Amino acid sequence: MTQSRNENTRWAKRILQAVAPLRAVAARTSIAIDPPSDQDVAALIEAADRVELLQASTDRDDQHDLMNIFGAIRGYAEILYEDRALLHPAIVDTLPAILRALSAPEMPQDAGEITAKQQPAVVPRSVEPGVILAVDDMPENRDLVSRLLSKYKHTVITAESGEEALELLDTLGVDVVLLDLMMPGIGGAEVLRRMKANEQLRATPVVMISGRQDMDQIIACIQAGADDYLLKPFNPVLLQARIAAGIERKRWHDREAQYRRQLERSEKFIRATFGRYLSDDIVDEILASPEGLELGGDLREVTIMMSDIRGFTTLSEHLPPQQVVRLLNRYLGRMTDIILEHQGTIDEFLGDAVLAVFGAPRKADDDADRAVRCAIAMQAAMAEINAANEADGLPRLDMALALNTGSVVAGNIGSERRAKYGFVGHAMNVTSRIEDVSGPGEILISDSTLQKLPQRYSVGERRSLSVKGIAELVVVYPILGVNQ
Repeated sequence: MTQSRNENTRWAKRILQAVAPLRAVAARTSIAIDPPSDQDVAALIEAADRVELLQASTDRDDQHDLMNIFGAIRGYAEILYEDRALLHPAIVDTLPAILRALSAPEMPQDAGEITAKQQPAVVPRSVEPGVILAVDDMPENRDLVSRLLSKYKHTVITAESGEEALELLDTLGVDVVLLDLMMPGIGGAEVLRRMKANEQLRATPVVMISGRQDMDQIIACIQAGADDYLLKPFNPVLLQARIAAGIERKRWHDREAQYRRQLERSEKFIRATFGRYLSDDIVDEILASPEGLELGGDLREVTIMMSDIRGFTTLSEHLPPQQVVRLLNRYLGRMTDIILEHQGTIDEFLGDAVLAVFGAPRKADDDADRAVRCAIAMQAAMAEINAANEADGLPRLDMALALNTGSVVAGNIGSERRAKYGFVGHAMNVTSRIEDVSGPGEILISDSTLQKLPQRYSVGERRSLSVKGIAELVVVYPILGVNQ
């Protein structure tokens, strides 16, 4: 500790000697210094005054504070040197010695002119300015960072403590955080930990800045999520490079988050739209395989269901429109729930009629079985629907159901601008004809559907139908129930 204090004392002495000529020149009334360089000169001299005060103090460990002030002096000297074309030559002549004194503490005082290697590089401008939060308990550091970064069009917000930084982060959108490690109260390491534990803040790049070259500390900060670690006095070129990289990372993260939100909104829209007609697992399958939404289709064996309210046309002619809509919504809402519960795909509503398919887009071995179980549940639900209708003074409804198993072309039908997932084929026409002859409260299934069913259903007498548009006889059976 004594050796470190002695090194700092020698370094401070060399810096104060280098700043002395600038003091003298700045005090000359004949030399004008235009804004904002006048503020930079004043800030540099004020920082040197603080070095003198710390050197006079004997009752404190001033290493951390001295490194902060050395960084401020170096920063202002580099800003002035970069703007040397705007300065009086007498001011410019004092800067190389200050920069030499700050660039290497072991450099002899009588070193020659500042070399090209030692000259401060021009700080690169970020491709896109950002919002920077600079957190440091030393006012000269906050002022220097604000001056340096504002010069390159960044918006700089400062905080003098970890507590203030966390409050600002809760309310402000920030692109990069410059975080001093050593601060009273909540230190930089704790601020970093809390940021990375916060879902809203963890993606914000953090550059730690410290006057202590402690490798264990550096490793701990990087492991905790810091993007980089700079030592005081920091190199402004390196600082700006870190900030530019941090802003770029933040911009990519923000764009990615925006795309993700758009995708989530699109997925919600798809679910809300398709969810009216398809079960959740079928919607999941469509979303997982977007190529399945291309126009076209394939040949599928499916079980087709058609239902219809008998006499609904006559009912609707004698009821006010509001009551007709109420009847339909109650009926179709309950039927939709039952079909989706049995993993059926609703093709469309045709007034009071419902067309649904089991076996597309997802095929299963029990498609026909689920279709029959669904039809039985739908007929059973009519008692509940009619009880609600009676309570509301509405007429009773009777539904007829038909099921048929056969091959159809299933896929997206339409155009690029408007399409639907639908079904076409002879089996669709056969189902429609069976539904035409189904009686109120009846479930008629074709022979092809019966062949796919397990031996647990009770069926009625076989019927052979001669229906319009179909040359062959259509064999059907009424479903009477489920065997115990």
